[in-house]
Amino acid sequence: MIKISTFFAGVLTAAMALSQPALAADPDPRNWDAVLEEARGQTVYFNAWGGSENINSYIDWAGSTLKERYGVNVVHVKLDDTANAVAKVLAEKATGKNEGGSVDLIWINGENFASMKRQELLMSPDWTTGLPNWAYVDHENKPTILTDFTIPTDGLESPWGGAKLVFFHDTARTPADSVPQSSADLLKWAQENPGRFSYPQPPDFIGSSFLKQVLSEVIVDKSKLSKPVDDASFAEDAAPLFAYLDALHPNLWRSGKAYPQNYPDMKQKLADGELDIIFAFNPSEASAGIAAGELPDTVRSFTYPAGTLGNTHFVAIPYNAAAKAGALVLADFLISPEAQARKQDPAIWGDPTVLSMDKLSDEDRAAFDALDLGIATLKPDELGPALDEPHPDWMERIEGEWVRRYGAAN
Repeated sequence: MIKISTFFAGVLTAAMALSQPALAADPDPRNWDAVLEEARGQTVYFNAWGGSENINSYIDWAGSTLKERYGVNVVHVKLDDTANAVAKVLAEKATGKNEGGSVDLIWINGENFASMKRQELLMSPDWTTGLPNWAYVDHENKPTILTDFTIPTDGLESPWGGAKLVFFHDTARTPADSVPQSSADLLKWAQENPGRFSYPQPPDFIGSSFLKQVLSEVIVDKSKLSKPVDDASFAEDAAPLFAYLDALHPNLWRSGKAYPQNYPDMKQKLADGELDIIFAFNPSEASAGIAAGELPDTVRSFTYPAGTLGNTHFVAIPYNAAAKAGALVLADFLISPEAQARKQDPAIWGDPTVLSMDKLSDEDRAAFDALDLGIATLKPDELGPALDEPHPDWMERIEGEWVRRYGAAN
């Protein structure tokens, strides 16, 4: 076989490099004036879950504010599954569309972040810490800001809000002293109150979160949840979860033959008296529902004394986004004290902040202090311990096994 000489190999490599389109340098958030100048006139396609009217309204407000202050247009691309946006970016990479992509910013966390990081679909690392408002983020005391479902964020995504799994009940029907104190208690309660509890069908995020909560409590070796699934032992490791679900399902709403579509559907069923216990990943959801007239004012919150899942949710910029500067401006605005205080107001959304109160000015801190968190919102010291999210690999595997076992039910 004839070998190409080093000289000709070098010429060939150079020629191939010249034939590739030159990619524009990513905007540097540490030169913020240049970012703002580049962002003016851009349209940011913000791919975010669109299943809640109060969240949609908040995103509309953020978009209107950016338009007014910075000349940046924001289009909310409403998703029912974040994986659809991830698939869109992956498809563009597969066809060589390395610039001018259709997704500029994604509301993301967990397995979707892990997938994008693994496939190198995200904008260059460490842009997050260069954002002006990063100075207020409580990354020192909230470890889930720096790791997303055990995966280091490496500055590839910017924190947007906190989350903690919390249960809700209507005290007019379910007294506070009768609510479950663990997943084992919930199973016993469901058996004593058939048809009064259910959860959304995975891969709905809230439904999958319920599976992870139970798994975190019943798995024999909890240390395995911080690592990828071991194929050789998965069946044995997950057996307690599916034994639990086998016992629970006959006692669910409609005997487990159908499931609520999502959290808003569960909320409606609680209001209508079809369900007695529901849950969400936002401690303020019950108060927000009461404020909006969606839930009766007798609804209250509870968690498990031994802990429920907690995490942080983020926004991320795809590597080929068409409006990277505009996306940076939006990401920075979303962690501003102004936007975070508005977001934590249950009358607006009720999503917990990622900011440190100790880092804020007196004026900004006063805005948080003035918030009425609502009659049904637990105080921070009442939320109980936060259980770590399992490695993203677990969600994918238990969702797949759930569909294999129970998916035909709907």
